[in-house]
Amino acid sequence: MPTFESIQRPERWSVPFSADMSDKRVDRILTVEPFRTLDPKRFRGKVTLRGILKNDARLLRYGPGDIVVRQGDWGNSVFFVVSGLLRADLGAASSLPGEVLGRQKLRRKSLFEILAQLWNNPADPEVRDVESYRTDPRIGTREVDSQTRIYLQDVSAVLDKYRTATIAVGQFFGEDAALGRTPRQATVFAERSTELLEIRWQGLRDLMRRDDGIRAHIDDVFRERGLKWFLMNTPIFKHLDKDEIAEVVSQAEFDTAGQYDWAESFKHLVKQGIETNLEHEPVIAEEGHHPNGVIIIRSGLSRLSKRYEHGHRTIGYLTPGQIYGLDEIIDGWLSKTPKPLSASLRAIGIATVVVIPTRLIEKLLLENADRRRLAKRGKDARDPLTNSPKIDTTRINADFVDFLVQNRYVNGTATMLIDMDRCTRCDDCVRACATAHDNNPRFLRRGPIQNNIMVANACMHCEDPVCMIECPTGAIQRRVEEGQVTINDWTCVGCGVCASNCPYDAICIVEVRHDGGDFIRDDKKHAPIVKATKCDLCADQWGGPACQRACPHDALVRMDMSDIPKLTDWYTRNVAITLRVMTSGS
Repeated sequence: MPTFESIQRPERWSVPFSADMSDKRVDRILTVEPFRTLDPKRFRGKVTLRGILKNDARLLRYGPGDIVVRQGDWGNSVFFVVSGLLRADLGAASSLPGEVLGRQKLRRKSLFEILAQLWNNPADPEVRDVESYRTDPRIGTREVDSQTRIYLQDVSAVLDKYRTATIAVGQFFGEDAALGRTPRQATVFAERSTELLEIRWQGLRDLMRRDDGIRAHIDDVFRERGLKWFLMNTPIFKHLDKDEIAEVVSQAEFDTAGQYDWAESFKHLVKQGIETNLEHEPVIAEEGHHPNGVIIIRSGLSRLSKRYEHGHRTIGYLTPGQIYGLDEIIDGWLSKTPKPLSASLRAIGIATVVVIPTRLIEKLLLENADRRRLAKRGKDARDPLTNSPKIDTTRINADFVDFLVQNRYVNGTATMLIDMDRCTRCDDCVRACATAHDNNPRFLRRGPIQNNIMVANACMHCEDPVCMIECPTGAIQRRVEEGQVTINDWTCVGCGVCASNCPYDAICIVEVRHDGGDFIRDDKKHAPIVKATKCDLCADQWGGPACQRACPHDALVRMDMSDIPKLTDWYTRNVAITLRVMTSGS
C-alpha cells in the first residue's frame, strides 16, 4: 500500500513580504494619499486592503546617499515615497559609473596572463587578493535593519556632476520592472533621509484590479516609460514611425499570467512533472480559438502545446521578445478567412505579455505589404515577419522538448549541453574551467540526462535571471555589453539570496582564503568571509568559455535556448552521428 504525507496547503500570504509590517504601520499608511481614499469595500473576499498592505508591502528607511535601485537590476516590486526625497539618474549619457554602484569593471586578461594561469594559480581553493577588498573612496557600505546597503559617500558631488530628476513624496517609481519583472531603467538614490513603501508585484496587481485610479496611473506610466521602448525593440515594429508607434502604445493590452513567485514555486512545481496534463500552467491563448492579436512575451517563459490523445504535447516554447499568433493573422488576412490558433500558449510559472489587436496589425503591417512576400515569409530568417517558435518534433524527440521546458532549461542564454554519446569523461572541460578561475572550477560535469543529452550544473545566464532579484548590494549583475550574469566579488556580502533564488543550483557560497592559505575573517565577529561564486562564461578570457573550447570531442556546447534552429541542428547532428556509429558497430 502506498503511503502519503499530509502537509498544509500554502495560502496567499503564508510568507509575508516583511514580518515587521505591524497593524500600527498599516494604520499609518492608510492615512496617506492615495491609500487614504481607497474604498475597502472594493477589496472583497480574503484579499483585503489591510491584508495587501500588511502582507505584500514593507516600510524601508534610507539614509542620504543610499542606493535604492540600480539601472539594470532585475525588479519585481514598486516603490512609493512616504517621506524624504530621492534622485533618479536620467539616462545612459549621464549614468553613474558601474564601480560607484558596486559593480565590477571587466578587464580581459592579457595573453601572457592567460598563459601564466598554467603555473601561477594558487594551490589552495578560493584564494583572494585581500587588497581587492579595500574600500572604494566613492562608495561605502552600511547595515540598516539587518540589510547591507551600498551608499554614495559624497551625494553633493554626484548631484553636481550627473543629471538627475527628483522623486518626491507621494510618487510611485519602479512600475515598469514590477509589472514586467524586467531590469530597472534608472538608478535611484536617497538625497536625504527617506522612507519608502515597497509593494511586491502581487500586491500591486491586486491594488490595480480593485482601484481604477491606481490602475490608470500605473498603466499610464507603464505605457509611457516601458511599453514604448519595448515595442521599438520588437523587430516587427522597428520600421514604424513615431506616430504609428504611439498608436500601438495607446491600443496595446498587457497582462500577467500566473499566480506565484518564479523562484520559490518553481522548485516545487517542477516535481509535479507533466502527468498533470499541464493544468498547473495558466492558458494565455487556446488552440482552436481565433487570435485577438499578436502576443509578445515581455517576461517569463511560455509553452506551446497541441492536443494529443487525452493530453497535450509540447511543440515549442517562447522566451522574452518572441511573438505568437502572427502566422494565423497573416494567413487569415491573405485568405480573407479567419484562421484559428494552431497551438495553445501557456505560462510556465509566470509570464507577462503584451497583446497588439489584430485590426492594428492588419492596418500597420499588412495593408501596404507585398502579398507575395507575405505568402513566402519564412524563407529568410532576417525577415521580421518570419515567425517560427514551434519546434520540428520530427527532428527533435518530443520527450526531450518536454524535458527542457518542464525543467525551464529553455530560460538559458548559455545552457551547457553535453552529448553523453560523444563525451569520454576525460574532464578536460572541468580542468580548463579550473585553470581559468584560479584552480576553482565553476561548474560540475553532472546533471539530469534525457535522450543521452546532459544539462550540466552550470550557470545558464538566464534570459530571466531571478538570482538577481533581492541582491542587497547589486553584486550580481548582467553585463550590458555581452549579457553574462556575473558577481562582483568585492561587493558580494555572502548573504546567499542569489543561491537560494537560483532554481538550477548553479551558485555556490564559499569561504575565501588569502594567499597564505588561511581563511579571511571578519574583523568584528572573526567569522570566515563567504562569497557567492558561479560560472561567468570566462568573461575575462579571450575566446569565450574555456569548457567548450577544451572539449576534444566536440561533445559540449553552450546553447542560447531561444535559438531554436541552432538547437535543432545541434541535436539532429548528434543523433545522426550516434546512429551512424551504432549502425557501423553492428
